[in-house]
Amino acid sequence: MRTAFTEEQVEIRRTLREALLKRCGSDEVRAAVLTPAGHDLRLWHSLADQLGLAGLAVQQEYGGAGCGLLELALACEEAGRVLLPSPLTATVALTVPLVAALGTPKQRAGLLPRLASGRLTGTLAVPGGTLPEALGLAGDGVGRLRAGWSGGGRAGGVQARRTGDGWRLYGEAAQVLDGHTAGLLLVAAHTGGYARSRTLLFALWPEETRGVVRTRLTALDETRPQARIELRDVEAEPLGPVDSDVRGVLAGIGGTVATAFAAEAVGAADRALERTVEYARVREQFGRPIGSFQAVKHRIADLYVAVQAARSAVYYAAWSGRPAAGGLALAQALEAARVVTAEAVQLHGGIGVAWEHDVQMYFKRAASDALLFGPVHRLRERAADVAGLFDATGSREAVVL
Repeated sequence: MRTAFTEEQVEIRRTLREALLKRCGSDEVRAAVLTPAGHDLRLWHSLADQLGLAGLAVQQEYGGAGCGLLELALACEEAGRVLLPSPLTATVALTVPLVAALGTPKQRAGLLPRLASGRLTGTLAVPGGTLPEALGLAGDGVGRLRAGWSGGGRAGGVQARRTGDGWRLYGEAAQVLDGHTAGLLLVAAHTGGYARSRTLLFALWPEETRGVVRTRLTALDETRPQARIELRDVEAEPLGPVDSDVRGVLAGIGGTVATAFAAEAVGAADRALERTVEYARVREQFGRPIGSFQAVKHRIADLYVAVQAARSAVYYAAWSGRPAAGGLALAQALEAARVVTAEAVQLHGGIGVAWEHDVQMYFKRAASDALLFGPVHRLRERAADVAGLFDATGSREAVVL
């Protein structure tokens, strides 16, 4: 395992940071989230065209850069530092690996080049609140996945039925990342009834398909838009063969998705800490900067340790590619982001909760991610179960994740 970045990886981080500093300041972020798309389309296309951000994880034969998980994590970390509102995680971390793993040769050839160009964005739609379970990142009370996360019968979700000319979908999925603007929807649907219950993944183009209703939801974190998708007898095509192991593939990319979102959380926590240190140096109380007080120094030191520990977990997950490591990295990053942003608000005092100050935006990102993927103890429990940390009798085993 390499423990140092290559020149190419350093250049990816440097170039992206410079571009985002120039075009993704606080005012630009605030303006972008108020647009119908929820992000700056011109900035996204610029990042895709000039930096190849959209095609970072797409194979070169399909027009992408062919980079690995570590490069994606570095890009996501930089995006998290500025709370970049963009289709980055939904398209690059969720949609691309699913199309690459499940799609037929014709589907890959038709979709991956468009996704790599940034002109087509995509997302994954699963029943509300089940994204961590769908990706194999969280389970039931003992860490094991629930078989019915995709719905079925009265359990809600999306139902699929076969007709003479194809497949029809009906149902609803909430908390869909970028679901109101994505040009490609990958919908997890339940079929087969009780006796032959199974989950399939379907591809549909909402702008060209009748019966699709998309509603942008009011989210705690405006920089990560979410939507409710309603499907009313919608025609769709399966992604890949109908006998594909969809649940296994979803669980297989879970570590990649977790690492990408964890990297974003680390970037956000790191920037929130930087802002807090800057403020502690200039805010005076009792005739001296508050950063000179020992109690404040100790609190900031603890936050620094939390950020560095989370960053180390993310880099290890990206280097190793192990699913359990990705889940643990996400748990560590979510916890660090929660603690750091909460302390940032406290140390900023009353201004920390004011709309005019940026620190409240980082606090909302941390809280929103915790709601989307948490609670943290479920992520850790599932990672321990995958790694075999405990045997059947409950005794601890020495396992390296």
